[in-house]
This record gives sequence, C-alpha cells and structure tokens, in this order.
Amino acid sequence: MTEQQAPQTPEEDVQAQTSPEQTEQDTVEVSSEQSVIDKLEAEIAQLRKQVAEQQDAMLRIKAEAENTKRRASQDVEKAHKFALEKFANDLLPVMDNLERALGFIDKDNETMNSVAEGVELTLKSFLDTVGKFGVQQLDPQGQPFNPEQHQAMSMMETADVAPNTVTFVMQKGYELNGRLLRPAMVGVSKAPASE
Repeated sequence: MTEQQAPQTPEEDVQAQTSPEQTEQDTVEVSSEQSVIDKLEAEIAQLRKQVAEQQDAMLRIKAEAENTKRRASQDVEKAHKFALEKFANDLLPVMDNLERALGFIDKDNETMNSVAEGVELTLKSFLDTVGKFGVQQLDPQGQPFNPEQHQAMSMMETADVAPNTVTFVMQKGYELNGRLLRPAMVGVSKAPASE
C-alpha cells in the first residue's frame, strides 16, 4: 500500500504554486504598504499636535477676550462712580465756607439766629445733596488717627485722651464712593513726656 498524501489546504496550495520571485514581490508590497501606514500615522500625529496647539491658542484668546471684557466693564463702572470727582473737589471750598460762616455767627445775638439757622439748613441741604452722589464728609473728632484719611497738622501732649486720637479738626475731609477726595486736617494727641 502506498502512503497517501494528506490533501493540501488552500493556503498551502497557494504557497506551493508561489515562486520565489512572487514571494519577494509580496514582501516589497508589504514593506511599501507599511511605509505608507507609517507615513500616515506620522501625519496623523502631526495633525493631532496642530489641533492641540490650535485648541490651546483658542482657549488663550477666549481667556484674553474675557479679561478685556471684564477690565472694560470695571473701567466703565469706575468712570460712572468717579465721574463727579473733579466737580466734587470744586464744591469742597463752598462747604468749608458755609461751615466757617456758622463758626463766626454769634449765637447769643438774637438778630443773627435766623441767619445761623438759614446757613445751617443750607449746609445740611448741600451735604444731603452731594451725599446722594456718593460724597461723604469725614469728621474724625475723637476718633483714632487714620493716616489714610487724616493729615496730622499738629501733635499735642495730653493725658486726657489716648495717644494717636484726633483732638481737633481744622478742616473736615471728604470722600467720593470710598475714594479720598481730601484728607481731614487734624490735631493728634500724644502721650505726655515722662519727666
């Protein structure tokens, strides 16, 4: 009996029919396809990198636009809030003069009482009106000295009050919406020198 050969599979059949030249050509085609794949993968990687860079640039531009919008909004708010600053500064001497007038009126003189009352009402009305626009008077009499709002014109030794207390106000200060227009000119106490 002769040995029978096992039937070949289609792949083995194809391999048996393939010549060495064909195998070499298939290898060249596979390596050519691999190089195309490698080239495409490199291009994909490059495109992904470009997309990431563009997304980063877009986020930066968006953040800068938001910051610009926020700054512009703050500038407009400040412009509205402090637009009256020059005008308010020009009104300060008028308020000072009304207060000085009250200080010079003799309260004991019956004929001057109506004048004093009129000046007081005018000053109160004036302060109420400018107060509606954010102008506030600083009258620090008896308060602790605050160098951000007060300007010390003199120092006096006294044991009657704590050191660094405003003992008298030479000229009241004013602020506009929290921004100092003019510091209050004050006298400040200091501790008596020990002998």
